[in-house]
Amino acid sequence: MLWTFAQSKTTEFSAQDYLDIQQLYAEYNHALDASDANRFADLFSEDGSLAGNTGRDALVQVIRGTEQLWQGKWRHLYSNLVITPTTEGADGTSFLFAYDVTTKPATITNTGIYTDKLVKTSQGWRFKERTFLNDAQ
Repeated sequence: MLWTFAQSKTTEFSAQDYLDIQQLYAEYNHALDASDANRFADLFSEDGSLAGNTGRDALVQVIRGTEQLWQGKWRHLYSNLVITPTTEGADGTSFLFAYDVTTKPATITNTGIYTDKLVKTSQGWRFKERTFLNDAQ
């Protein structure tokens, strides 16, 4: 009996891959808190999506709809990032804490869990799909 199989893409990551993905997560929160819509959209693949908003134009509008709410008021922080290499790229999960920094002391306004699909593009690692599960739901 002859066994054949298709060789899958490697799921090995370099230390640089892990660092680049951690940087992607940090850049996401900085762009979000600065209400920088173009910078935010650049963190996604061309067909990337966040909560059903797919493609660059839709992602830009996500931020444009929150400029008055977040800019200068909220800080988003992720923690406990877990990165799992996959044959398509990587899966990521992290916890979110959002703070209102206009209150003294700052107060937590939202918490939840991001679940992500990541891909490596010619521009580096990008979000392919982000979903958010709000702890309040």
